[in-house]
Amino acid sequence: MAVKIVRQPNKIIVLGSPTSAAAMSAGHEGAPAALRKAGLIDRLRSVGYEVEDFGDDPVQLSKPDDESPRTRNIAGVLASINALKPRVELAVKSGALPLILSGDCSIVLATVAAMRRYFRNVGLIYVDRDADLNTPATTPSGSLDGMVISHVTGRGAAELVRFWSEPPLARDPDVALFGYERLDPAEQEALGRSTLRSYPAADIRKKGAAEMARTVAESIHGRKNEFVLHFDVDVIDGFSATNFPGDGGLTFADVRDALEVFAAHPHLGAIEVAAYNPAKDPDGAGAKQLVDLLADVLAKRLEALKSAAEPKTAEPNQEKPAEEQTSAPAPAPSAAAQAGGIAESVPPPAPEEAWVSDSDEDESNADANETPNETPNDDANGESADETGQPDETGS
Repeated sequence: MAVKIVRQPNKIIVLGSPTSAAAMSAGHEGAPAALRKAGLIDRLRSVGYEVEDFGDDPVQLSKPDDESPRTRNIAGVLASINALKPRVELAVKSGALPLILSGDCSIVLATVAAMRRYFRNVGLIYVDRDADLNTPATTPSGSLDGMVISHVTGRGAAELVRFWSEPPLARDPDVALFGYERLDPAEQEALGRSTLRSYPAADIRKKGAAEMARTVAESIHGRKNEFVLHFDVDVIDGFSATNFPGDGGLTFADVRDALEVFAAHPHLGAIEVAAYNPAKDPDGAGAKQLVDLLADVLAKRLEALKSAAEPKTAEPNQEKPAEEQTSAPAPAPSAAAQAGGIAESVPPPAPEEAWVSDSDEDESNADANETPNETPNDDANGESADETGQPDETGS
């Protein structure tokens, strides 16, 4: 049964998933509360959003797990994503933009699964210093957060792969790794065999974050499919309020420029913020930096979507004779088109317009003829578009 989702571009629903179960140590389960305390909701309201807070799920903590050394705390991880998924489903169905605050990166499983409740194909842009491509067989630590992309694409821990009833949760060509620079040898090998979209930090620095972000959105079929934006704060060069900070990689300005492009995209379905650890931020400076970043990025989104929804008016050309004025001049590209790299022939949904997802069969067939780790192939879930063009409502 098709469900009509009416997009509400000026509404955000905040959801907290206070979990560190997938991590190597506790601490970032406190992220949702700390970001709220730093004024996130008030800042979002100040830039023009109507914000509803759905509150937090039960806390799940990292702890030693000698019984499952290669899939540490998997029961806690399953508890966290099972609690989060139905709440994200409600947020998506409302037409608002879900903003999920978490500790663990593993919550991406819940968010993508919630989106797939209503949309046949969902992409993932994974902004993270780590590729998270280990598996239970290759992990050096047993941390399930180091395997997130493997879980999503059907290669990870069996219990998490089966979280979605028809794995994989996302096809390789619909997943983009953006800003990574830490790879274990087994991850490097897995990446080379895959058709994942990969954009290492070194390439982004050379070519420019905003330009690369536009390329990424196109590469995961962002003109047609909804996508989830996952933002792990450890991707920021020198950001210390996280469990595994790093030097080099993407600067704060790089991250801001990329997030502005992703956020302005009309097919953005949800945003996740992960891995902030308030225990490593005693004066709250890191939280304030993140709150300011999110407010600025989402203000740009609101501006771009409003601009795109405004009717275009053509002014007559007074310099040409009347007989030469056979047609009105083409309107200038909208802010959303410039920010998101979207052709004007694919207008974003306007307020009160149905939010639908189409996955182009011709595009999927073309994927089958392309080469690994550059363009997609047929290593996919075999699902095709709903011919009606309506959102899919098959649950997990």
